[in-house]
Amino acid sequence: MLRVVADSNVYISALNFGGVPDRVLALARRGRVQIFVSKPILDEIEGVLKRKFGWPPSRAREALTAIRKFASEVKAGERVAAVDKDEPDNRILECAVAAKATVVVSGDSHLRTLGCFRKIRILSPKAFLDAIEG
Repeated sequence: MLRVVADSNVYISALNFGGVPDRVLALARRGRVQIFVSKPILDEIEGVLKRKFGWPPSRAREALTAIRKFASEVKAGERVAAVDKDEPDNRILECAVAAKATVVVSGDSHLRTLGCFRKIRILSPKAFLDAIEG
């Protein structure tokens, strides 16, 4: 099964707007791909939902609980410093390395510019769906 790490922006977009990012997560909810997450990614999701989107803490916690039902949590062991312009993006790569992922799905231009990191492909949500659903 395909091992995938979704960037926090994929979860946040899916939760607030649906669309293509939610279709990516739906693949994991249906068991078509195995998706991985880490505590730093979950913390970022929760913080952005509360700060940028005004979600009450209880609703943000419910969203994390829902994510944990279909995503496997891993603990990143290795520090990565591949992205200079947006250092927190490295947490996504650290999760991908720990999860032995084959794909990172991200709407973030700093990550997508890499194209690939240690043989892990970095795709936009749309490019990922195109590759999966062909």
